[in-house]
Amino acid sequence: MILKNQNRILAIVAHPDDEILGVGGTILKYISRGDEVDVLILGEGETSKDSNIDIQKRKKQAQQAAKLLGVKNLFLEKLPDNQFDSLPLLKIVKIVEHYLNKIKPIVVYTHYPYDLNIDHRLTFQAVLTACRPQPDFFVKTILAFETPSSTEWQVKDKTNQFRPTVYSDITEFIDKKIETLKVYQDELKKYPHPRSEEGIRVLAKYRGTESGLQYAEAFQLIRELNG
Repeated sequence: MILKNQNRILAIVAHPDDEILGVGGTILKYISRGDEVDVLILGEGETSKDSNIDIQKRKKQAQQAAKLLGVKNLFLEKLPDNQFDSLPLLKIVKIVEHYLNKIKPIVVYTHYPYDLNIDHRLTFQAVLTACRPQPDFFVKTILAFETPSSTEWQVKDKTNQFRPTVYSDITEFIDKKIETLKVYQDELKKYPHPRSEEGIRVLAKYRGTESGLQYAEAFQLIRELNG
């Protein structure tokens, strides 16, 4: 959902690369229209893996990706990778609340609540908790995005399956999205893995066929407050 006269958008994600996978094309679209987009990455995204990529390298990759996207501010926290459930939920909520109050976004994008990845699920829960609709609260719209290799790998029953209700035309931005994702080259896999260059393009094309577009990113509307 691209809203007119919108000037403050915040993407809250669990790991470096989630911001590109889930909402990268839409971020590029917002910025092309002169809107301000910030990104908050809660986790360091590395320590649970058997890899040679260290946390500092992942941080630099996130900074490079943010520069390519053109986001106004990138905020990096260091919650332990794939271990958000080892922390009190309140700690994560407080971090999210801090940045919400700092940025005062009108639109928030975050993970789908039933992703396979535990960090994604707890990120969503923290965002929803921090965005309790109190009087005069500035967040008016919350949208959940899908993350390839997490959202579609969950059990596809009536509770868990991603059911998009909002589509963003990213036809103009699909190539730039994929080019930006290459910053995280060590996260990319070979096709037919969903987190491959071709896999990302196929998903965007599929979401486009659902919505009469060439390429699209899909979202589930969680809340929208119309004053």
